[in-house]
Amino acid sequence: MSSPELLSLKIVRRRDIAERVVALDLAAPDGAPLPAFTAGAHLDVHVAPGVTRCYSLWGDPADSRLYRIAVLLEPSGRGGSKAVHGGLPEGGAVTVGLPRNAFPLDEGAPHTLLLAGGIGITPLLAMAARLTAIGRPFALHAFFRSAAAAPLRDEAEQLAGTRLHVHLDDEPSSRLDLAALAAAQPPGTHAYVCGPRGFMEAAVAALRMRLPEGAIHTESFSPPEAEAGDRPFICDLARSGRSIPVPADRSLLSVLIESGLPMDWSCEQGLCGVCVTPVLGGVPDHRDHYLSPAERVGNTLMTPCCSRALTDRLVLDL
Repeated sequence: MSSPELLSLKIVRRRDIAERVVALDLAAPDGAPLPAFTAGAHLDVHVAPGVTRCYSLWGDPADSRLYRIAVLLEPSGRGGSKAVHGGLPEGGAVTVGLPRNAFPLDEGAPHTLLLAGGIGITPLLAMAARLTAIGRPFALHAFFRSAAAAPLRDEAEQLAGTRLHVHLDDEPSSRLDLAALAAAQPPGTHAYVCGPRGFMEAAVAALRMRLPEGAIHTESFSPPEAEAGDRPFICDLARSGRSIPVPADRSLLSVLIESGLPMDWSCEQGLCGVCVTPVLGGVPDHRDHYLSPAERVGNTLMTPCCSRALTDRLVLDL
């Protein structure tokens, strides 16, 4: 099909499924089975020359014929969603990486609560399909601005059936008290939350009143914001001989790009590994979900999209 790490696939179906959301079904050109994926996994999609973005797989993991993704157009984004919406036609080719999972499903939980905000429904649909297949109890609550802005609602009804609960901002009767929902969860529940940052913060705050931290799992589609206590530091670039100050409220990646360095990047969340950079000095503050525990302990690699420095200076092989 292609190299061991990349797949050249055909866009066998493209359709608009909600306001500013397009869905793509990808298959092998010869119809061969695709490499398996697990619920919660994502694809690194090469949406344009030099532009790679991560998109969650929402289809049934048991279906080896298709990789299914859905992409929300972000007018203020850096071009990934615009490239998908403006290009990648049905019948065309697209290059993707092998599926990877930084948001895995605990299939042994006695009960699972899935909370989706908008396009965040995508990885949770794959979880709903898997939980249905193995006969585990779950509930999927999907929160949308309106019926017109509800991507994959029909597919969610097919996958989750009566376990799907839809809540629309413009229909007061369908709104839900997250605190009450969290309080009603049975012991042993694991919760999975995906959506816009504000939605996730509210959902996680409610869930923490009922569930232990280890039972709350999240995936955000937004770059991380600065954390309280983040400090400025100096990034020394060994090859170019430059020293660049990194403010407390800026990511290292954004500062490097602004400084004119030709950085490769994609997810901005430490998921994909595209921006992994060698470290020659200093100690990184690892905040990614990509590096192995051994790689973190070794401190010779880091993801500048989300990680920072524990030392006053950090030396990169750039």
